[in-house]
Amino acid sequence: MAELIEFETDRLRLRQWQESDFESFAALNADPQVMEYFPEPLSCQASNEMAEKIRSLIMERGWGFWALEVKGAESFGGFCGLHIPTATLPFSRCVEIGWRLSSGLWGKGYASEAARGALNIAFERLEFPEIVSFTTAGNQRSRRVMERIGMKYSGEFEHPSLPEGSWLRPHVLYRLRREQWDAKA
Repeated sequence: MAELIEFETDRLRLRQWQESDFESFAALNADPQVMEYFPEPLSCQASNEMAEKIRSLIMERGWGFWALEVKGAESFGGFCGLHIPTATLPFSRCVEIGWRLSSGLWGKGYASEAARGALNIAFERLEFPEIVSFTTAGNQRSRRVMERIGMKYSGEFEHPSLPEGSWLRPHVLYRLRREQWDAKA
């Protein structure tokens, strides 16, 4: 078991998952607005399995998709953090940054704030040379977050886990190298 990494930003706390997060996470994953760019909303069982997997990966590595809290308000508002994708992607082996927040938290800058904190951990503490992020081509909200945190568009690819012909299959890739992060700091 690795040393557990948790961190705070001005408005947020990113931490290991708790059993009490699972119900809120299931509600988030059942929300059609939140899951618009995924094949389908998740069942409660699928959501719980995902939360358990995320939690076990954090226990194993010390880092991952941390549970996100808004200080003084939300006990659980989603997740943000780092992950090694399991799908074989054209740019594998990589570490990605990702987020999923409840729709009530959108438009407040929380995803960007949490992602900047996660990037700081990625580059300063874990010393990763590069972080990637990807989403379906039409997901403009996530693309704007990627751009706000300094990531650069790096092309398109077909996500191999999605069926041929699916409107979700075309994806965009963004990258951020440690040197670029250091130059902005």
